[in-house]
Amino acid sequence: MEITNKQIADYCESFTSEEPEIVRELIKASEEDLQFVDMLSGRQVATLLKMLVKISGAKRVLEVGTFTGYSALMMAIELPEDGELITLEMNERYHRISDSFFSKAPFNKKIRQITGNALETMPKLAGSFDLIFLDADKAQYPEYYKLAKQKSRPGGLIVLDNMLWDGEVLNGTDGKARAIHRTSEIIRDDEDVEQVMLPVKDGLTIVRVKD
Repeated sequence: MEITNKQIADYCESFTSEEPEIVRELIKASEEDLQFVDMLSGRQVATLLKMLVKISGAKRVLEVGTFTGYSALMMAIELPEDGELITLEMNERYHRISDSFFSKAPFNKKIRQITGNALETMPKLAGSFDLIFLDADKAQYPEYYKLAKQKSRPGGLIVLDNMLWDGEVLNGTDGKARAIHRTSEIIRDDEDVEQVMLPVKDGLTIVRVKD
């Protein structure tokens, strides 16, 4: 199921700011080398994340699910000089690809990449985060959200990608769709947060932890 008519989606993207050169190079490399290029966040999502970092004044960002580093690069651009982005990825091949681009970025000192299972890594991270972006194994979204909330500062943002899962959340026949739907229920019933779900690309939920 197309969440947004393709012509409308293309129209919206054509009026969205273009990515920096290093990010365009990463997109090209991902398309040439990998099978699952649809796992890239996409211009609208990545640019929205970049703007959220800027608008919120975030200094510390956590990303769960690096893939090849598209969204991480976009968010890191807007971090202050003393800012930090930690990105978690369990696939070593994706780690190598993203690292090759992170190392070339003029702001590479802001990015720290960790390879491993995020459910094991997240509890070990010290301190809290201003913005957390979840884009990893959808079957684990309920657990990721709970950990992300624990790691968020009061007033912090949690952004979850693929929250419509190609429309499969409507019928619940897919295991990952059921996990995503359950996550949406958990967020809806959580009195500690306020949230909005947007039909951007494959669905994006933005959560704000109340002060």
